[in-house]
Amino acid sequence: MPGPTGQPPQILLIYGATKKVTGGDALRINFTNSGAHPHTMHFHGVHTAEMDGTPGIGAGSIAPGQSFTYEFDATPFGTHLYHCHQSPLAPHIAKGLYGGFIIEPKQGRPKADDEMVMVMNGYNTDGGDDNEFYSVNGLPFHYMDFPVQVKRNSLVRIHLINVLEYDPINSFHVHGNFFHYYPTGTMLTPSEFTDTISQVQGQRGIVEMRFPYPGKYMFHAHKTEFAELGWMGFFEVSE
Repeated sequence: MPGPTGQPPQILLIYGATKKVTGGDALRINFTNSGAHPHTMHFHGVHTAEMDGTPGIGAGSIAPGQSFTYEFDATPFGTHLYHCHQSPLAPHIAKGLYGGFIIEPKQGRPKADDEMVMVMNGYNTDGGDDNEFYSVNGLPFHYMDFPVQVKRNSLVRIHLINVLEYDPINSFHVHGNFFHYYPTGTMLTPSEFTDTISQVQGQRGIVEMRFPYPGKYMFHAHKTEFAELGWMGFFEVSE
């Protein structure tokens, strides 16, 4: 929202971080390239071409040591992402130049008891164009050792984002439960009630569910290779 001076807010975004705003907010993102290669910031959403973060258009590529301010209105509401759009694009994304960008509807959503972002990604460790490890939120197997803690019958909302590079598709499956799914989060009515959803790179959506029974319930990619190489975890449901 505009500050007391009527100017858009100054927003600090670090690659890997998630920013949450409200639909219609006027945004100003000050970007400084502190790396050794040219980079951009490309936001999924509706904005002018000059603010698209595409090489050769508007400010285009931001050289090392240079800065640029992206300005646009937050629209449409939904679960989005931002990422570097500099060539070679695949290694820029694979090395983590991305983050979540959530625009809430002005009227809001029903309050969730637990809300989190799950960014699905992978890692190439030898300079090739394949993945040796897979994860959600950056650390393979993290949620196996540290399960997501939820209460029985509480509303769990997950902003699910797929930025996996080098593989054409990713997925999310939960054990012992079903969930409502809102593609891209741009509608307030779910499209389906299921226990498995697939996403190609750049796709995202909102998962909402309630666990009727206590216990530990696994979630993972419904691709055996991805799960066994790190993309799996648990929800731990308590009374």
